[in-house]
Amino acid sequence: MSNRGSILAIMLGTALVGLALGLAFFRAPAEREAAPVDSSSTPGLGPGVGSSAPDFELTSLDGDRVRLSALQGRVVLLNFWATWCDPCRLEMPDLQTRADRFGDQLVVLGINFDEPEADVRAFQEELGLTFPLLLDPGAKVQQLYRVVGYPTSVFVDEDGIVRFTHVGIMSGDQIDRYLAELGVTG
Repeated sequence: MSNRGSILAIMLGTALVGLALGLAFFRAPAEREAAPVDSSSTPGLGPGVGSSAPDFELTSLDGDRVRLSALQGRVVLLNFWATWCDPCRLEMPDLQTRADRFGDQLVVLGINFDEPEADVRAFQEELGLTFPLLLDPGAKVQQLYRVVGYPTSVFVDEDGIVRFTHVGIMSGDQIDRYLAELGVTG
């Protein structure tokens, strides 16, 4: 085989492997079941399951200041996302459904990755989201939580302790299972 043929074969092989990995990761939520990530045993992820959730204060699109520690006594789902993230877009309706259904037991906070407010607002309006979308200038809270991919969801219990971290898209059933483990049912 010539050098040109070898290079083309390598390129084709690399493209096929990339396509296979992409299809495996971006399957429909009902087809893909993911286990929670125990960030205490996974280097680069944090904070660890069982540890206190790092406190932060961010501003919502409505101009409200939201401090995590002020929400103690309620289960909080922190969802780290970006407007360009297709899995984030697919997951948002399920998050909105849970925010509506369990609003007295659950606070859903969508923490955007350092994007312009106009982009975040357009995303909110397009999807009809009513739970708080928080702006994270400089992605400081994303760094605090060591987010490595989008979407990433962190489930914090009533005492401010991280109970689950889930990297990747979640189905509605997966969200419900996490919430049931935290006593959020209805």
